[in-house]
Amino acid sequence: MQKLDYDQLTNCMRCGFCLPACPTFKETGIEAESPRGRISLMKAAVDGLMEPGIRFEDQMNHCLGCRACEPACPADVKYGQLIEGARDAIEVHTTQHRWWVKGVRKLVFKELFPSQQRMQLLGTGLHFYKMSGIQKLVRKTGVVGLFSKHMATMEKILPDASGKGIVERLGTFIPAKGKKLGTVGMFRGCLMDVLFTETNISTVKLLTEAGFDVVIPESQNCCGALHAHSGETDQAKQLAKSNIRAFQEAGVDYIISNAGGCGAILVEYDHLLHDEEEWKEDSTWFAKRVKDISTILVEKGRPLRYADTLSPQGPTRVTYQESCHLRNVMKGSQPIKQLLQRVSNTSYIEMKDAGSCCGSAGIYNMTQPDMANQILEHKMENVNATTASYVVTSNPGCLLQMKLGIDKHGQTGHMEAVHIADFLYDRLVKQS
Repeated sequence: MQKLDYDQLTNCMRCGFCLPACPTFKETGIEAESPRGRISLMKAAVDGLMEPGIRFEDQMNHCLGCRACEPACPADVKYGQLIEGARDAIEVHTTQHRWWVKGVRKLVFKELFPSQQRMQLLGTGLHFYKMSGIQKLVRKTGVVGLFSKHMATMEKILPDASGKGIVERLGTFIPAKGKKLGTVGMFRGCLMDVLFTETNISTVKLLTEAGFDVVIPESQNCCGALHAHSGETDQAKQLAKSNIRAFQEAGVDYIISNAGGCGAILVEYDHLLHDEEEWKEDSTWFAKRVKDISTILVEKGRPLRYADTLSPQGPTRVTYQESCHLRNVMKGSQPIKQLLQRVSNTSYIEMKDAGSCCGSAGIYNMTQPDMANQILEHKMENVNATTASYVVTSNPGCLLQMKLGIDKHGQTGHMEAVHIADFLYDRLVKQS
C-alpha cells in the first residue's frame, strides 16, 4: 500500500488492449503473464486478498519492463511505475534471497555501478582478459560452459572493453565545429563508458559536427535504471540527485543520452523524485532537457550529410531494431528512421514488429535466459526476413542481444549489429 499508486491500480479497465503488446503474454498466452494480469495480482496483494509470496515475486520478475503496454492502454495506466513499485516492495520485505544473492546485489548496486572509477577498473580487467590470451584459452577449454551454457554464449559477444572512458579520451569540453548552435551535456553512462567507449566518442563527434559545444560533467554517475527496475529505489534516487546537480552546474541547454534504457529513467527523474518536494523543481528542469542523440540531431542540429560506399550488389540494406524504452517512454523512434533514410547509397528496410522487445531488457537476458532466448528467436525470424547487412540499434542491451541472435543464426559475416551513432559517424561526409 505504501509503494503502489492505488489510483493507477484502479485505472486499469481490464480491457485487454495490452495483451497483444506484451512479449511474455505473446509467448505463453497466460493471463498472469500480461500487464492486466500482473496489475490484478498487485491489487489483490494491496487489498490483502493474497499473500505476495514467491510465486507473486516470480511473476513480477518475469516482466521485461519494456512498457509496450503503455502506448496500447486507452486509460493511460502507468504500468512502468507500478511494476517498479511492486519490485521495490518485494525487495523491502523479501526473505527469499540467499546470503550470496544479497551479497552480489550489494556489490553490484551499491559498490560497482555508482562508482565510475570501479567501472573503469572493471573495463581494465575485461580488456586484459581479452588481450592477454586468457579469453582464447577460456574459449578453447570451454571452461565457462561448465558453469552455464548461457554464460558461455554471452561471453562470445563480449564487446571490446576499456579502462579509459570518454573523459580520458576527449576531455570534459569539446567545442562545436563551425557556428555554435547550443551547449549540450553528454550523459556517458556507466556500462556505456567502459564497454562502448567508441560509441560515446562517435556520439560526441556527431554533436560537435552538428553545431554543439559538448560538456561531459565528471561528477555524473550511473543513471539508476537497473536500480529502479530491480527494487533498489532509494539508491536510484541518490544517483538521480547526483546527476541533477552535475548537469545543473554544467549549465547545459540539453542532456544527451545514446542509450534508450538510460534515457527512459533520465526523462522520468521528476517522477522518481515526485515525493520529495525540495527536488521537484530541479528534477523537472532535468527531465525536460533529456533528449536522445537522434532526436537532437533531427530537431536542433545543423543538417549533416551521410553516405555509404556502394557495394557491387547495389545499395546496402539496413534495418532498425527499436529500443523499447526509446520507443515507449522517450517516444523517439521516428528520428532514427529519418536519419537512416538520409544515408545515401543505402536501402532502409522496415522490420516487421521492429518495436517488439528483443529479450535483452537490462539484465533480463541473464536473470531470465529461457524466456529471453524464446523472445530472441522470434525476433530473429523478423530480422532474417529483412536480409539486411546492418541491424541498427539505439541501446547497448539491444545491441548485444542482436549480436547474440546473429551469432546463433550463423549470420556473422553476412549481417552486423551496430549502434546508430557509430553507423552514422562512420558514414558522415565531413564538411570542408
